[in-house]
Amino acid sequence: MTSTASSRQRVAVIGLGGIGGAAAGALTHAGRHDVIACGRRPLERMRVDLPDESVEVAMTVLTDPADASPVDWVLLTTKAQDTDGAGAWLRALCGPDTTVAVMQNGIDHAERIASYAGGAEALPVIVYYNGERIADDHVRMRHISDADIALPDTDTAQAFIDLLEGTPIQAVRAPDFTARQWQKLLINIVVNPVTALTRQRQGVLQREDIQTLTTALLEEAAAVAEAEGAGLPASVAADTQRLVLTFPHDAGSSMYFDALAGRRLEAEALTGAVVRAGARHGIPTPMNGAMLALLRALSDGMGT
Repeated sequence: MTSTASSRQRVAVIGLGGIGGAAAGALTHAGRHDVIACGRRPLERMRVDLPDESVEVAMTVLTDPADASPVDWVLLTTKAQDTDGAGAWLRALCGPDTTVAVMQNGIDHAERIASYAGGAEALPVIVYYNGERIADDHVRMRHISDADIALPDTDTAQAFIDLLEGTPIQAVRAPDFTARQWQKLLINIVVNPVTALTRQRQGVLQREDIQTLTTALLEEAAAVAEAEGAGLPASVAADTQRLVLTFPHDAGSSMYFDALAGRRLEAEALTGAVVRAGARHGIPTPMNGAMLALLRALSDGMGT
């Protein structure tokens, strides 16, 4: 995919939750590209609370993949466990010149979409911004980091940065992209599973017995990350443990809210990624493996 900051392109956003709704709204408001959203329900307009203004934008929303055709860019913003459900959209939207920006958690972005994207290039994206879906037609975006998204240090990543010009979404090319992926994954394998399984907000992480558990989870994952060549410091497990203890006690997590709502859990992209990578390198991950078994059992009892 080649791009210039001035070229008008066709962009499809799959998923209109907090992350996708904010991206679709910001791109539509910037007016530089032709944006369609792919969702379950029709929507004519959406209110988007951006960091510096609140706007209302007219939306073009498709509800049937049969109505879609290949575009220049696909932004896949569903949760990782919903990728299969987005498969029909990916097949309809992807052509030989399409790039799929995979705006999901985990480390195996390209592999996750390979069977659906028909050879389209996958661009892994680490999302830091907070996107909150307040109503079907109302989303809010907030900056929570110096950058809203991080990308590999590639020409394709630069093309995506050019695509976002004129929006408040701040993107950076990160030479340490693999390290960033694993840093975020380590946080996620602690905060998400523990809050989901205990049905408690992040204050539960302050318990000494829970800290014993999370230390073990992190030490296993840190060993796997080293084998994967992530380039993280030797202190990453302890650093991550200290970091999560600073999070607000009343904050939830995406997996916590999914568990409360009876939705399937993002276990495979988070804890599952550690267990699979450990198996590839012959590194035992018994604590994460036990956590994954519990999460799978809980998720199997959920809806969609």
